[in-house]
Amino acid sequence: MGYNAFFEKLNSFPDEFYVRIETVKKRPLGSTSMDVTSICLGTMTWGQQNTEDEAHAQLDYAVSRSINFIDTAEMYPIPGRAETQGRTESYVGAWLKARGRRDDLVIATKVTGRSGMTWCRDTSGETRHTRAQIDEAVEKSLKRLQTDYIDLYQLHWPDRKVSAFGFSAYRDYDPEDMVPLENILESLSRHVEKGNVRHIGVSNESPWAVMKFLALAEKNGWPHLVSNQCAYSLVARRFDYASAEIAMREQVGLLAYSPLAQGYLTGKYDEGAPPPGSRKDLFPQFLGRYEQLGGPEAIRDCNRTARELGVTPTQFALKFVETREFVTSSIIGATSVEQLEENIGAHEIEWTNEMENEATRIQRVYRSPVS
Repeated sequence: MGYNAFFEKLNSFPDEFYVRIETVKKRPLGSTSMDVTSICLGTMTWGQQNTEDEAHAQLDYAVSRSINFIDTAEMYPIPGRAETQGRTESYVGAWLKARGRRDDLVIATKVTGRSGMTWCRDTSGETRHTRAQIDEAVEKSLKRLQTDYIDLYQLHWPDRKVSAFGFSAYRDYDPEDMVPLENILESLSRHVEKGNVRHIGVSNESPWAVMKFLALAEKNGWPHLVSNQCAYSLVARRFDYASAEIAMREQVGLLAYSPLAQGYLTGKYDEGAPPPGSRKDLFPQFLGRYEQLGGPEAIRDCNRTARELGVTPTQFALKFVETREFVTSSIIGATSVEQLEENIGAHEIEWTNEMENEATRIQRVYRSPVS
């Protein structure tokens, strides 16, 4: 949808729409005085599946719905490639410059974890969480985002050789083959002191490392982690097992990504071939974790249950995540304004005891088949 069509659509909304948008909930970001909306706009398709105009239209629409929280990353768009790396942040930066509303928004981005994506750095070799690489990443993100400060700066995944994605079983690693956590936290704290980062968080991180970071912060007077961004949905509930209590007691709230299980919990993949242009159609290699033993059965059960409850699969899935007390914000992504409108609107339903009971039943039967 182009700009003209978007604004024509926006101007056609009835008066009650502008009352309804104020119902978007706000929650504190960790222990900070900063409030973020319980819905966060994800951006990882921008620059690959979405053009810059489409990205800006989504930003305009999200802000019109009172959403103040935007999440991106230096490696975006997905899939990570040298020719597109950083493009998503640049799209966000161009929009921030054009709209001039920087102080009204909470902008989060992420530094790439340990990987072979050498194109993210000026120097060759793995991306790591060394001081020099963090310094380079922060400065480049600031430049692409066209801003003087980043509200939330996150470690995208660990520097350690642990299974951060598609976890199935723990395998130990050589602790000497990692950047020490105290070095990483000290490097981040220097940017908080400088003022170009306001708060820090982690992503895809284990309970052990979160607690170690918190202890180091307490010992050295360094910044306290305010968030942990992890996959979380009706079929991916590993966060409940150990991290949820940390989120509650230590004020390191969950920023839940993939609340729709990369589209599986919308019902669009229930029957037949995936819709043309969908993520499963374009990048099936990224969705394999949802097709492992127990995953397809759990997904079908979720979608069928939603319809039996009188709501759409999207409504059931998104409202479930929003109602978890340890969730700070649910990160929703879309490839069109129409999808974004549906996803935001899905949060407006009432969460009932019957829905809670069904979500609990699904968890007891399938035990988080996706991780």
